[in-house]
Amino acid sequence: MVAFLTKKRYNIRMLPSDHSERAMRRAYWHLLLREQGHRLTSGRLAVVDCLLSSERVLTAQDIFEQARHDHSDLGLVSVYRTLETLEELGLVERVHQAQGCHAYIAVAGGHRHLLLCEQCGRATHFAGDELEALMRLVENQTQYRIHQHWLQLSGVCPQCQRSGT
Repeated sequence: MVAFLTKKRYNIRMLPSDHSERAMRRAYWHLLLREQGHRLTSGRLAVVDCLLSSERVLTAQDIFEQARHDHSDLGLVSVYRTLETLEELGLVERVHQAQGCHAYIAVAGGHRHLLLCEQCGRATHFAGDELEALMRLVENQTQYRIHQHWLQLSGVCPQCQRSGT
C-alpha cells in the first residue's frame, strides 16, 4: 500500500501498491516524455499503457494489436518509434528472445536483472549482483575494463510448470 496526501485537510488515502505504483510510473513517464520535447499523442500514450500494465514482455506487434483496440488510428511505425524513444529515455529495455524477435518491458527500479518464461513470456525482475568475481576474471583474461553488465535468464515459470504447457 502507498499513502497519498490529499490537499483537503491532508487526509491519507491508501491505494493498493500495484495500482498506485503504476499510476506514479505513468505520471513520471508522461513528465519525462514532455520534458524531452515529445508530444503525448493518444498513440504514444496507448503504447505506454500497454507496457506499464503488462507482466509479460511484449513485441512491437503485441503492443500494436493491444493498443489498436482502443486507438484504431495507431500505426505500427508509431509503435516502433515510441519504443525507440522510450528505450533512449531508459524507460524500457529490449529483451532478447529465443525466436530472434526483440520484445520490450518496462525497466524495473534500481539495478535489476531479468528472468523470462520461455513459454508464456512472463518477465520477473530480480536483484543480485554476485557477478563481481566473474567480471574481474573476464577483465584479467581479456584486458577489458568492464563498466556495466546486463543479465537475462530464461526458463519456465511456476504457473507454466503447474499447467504443463
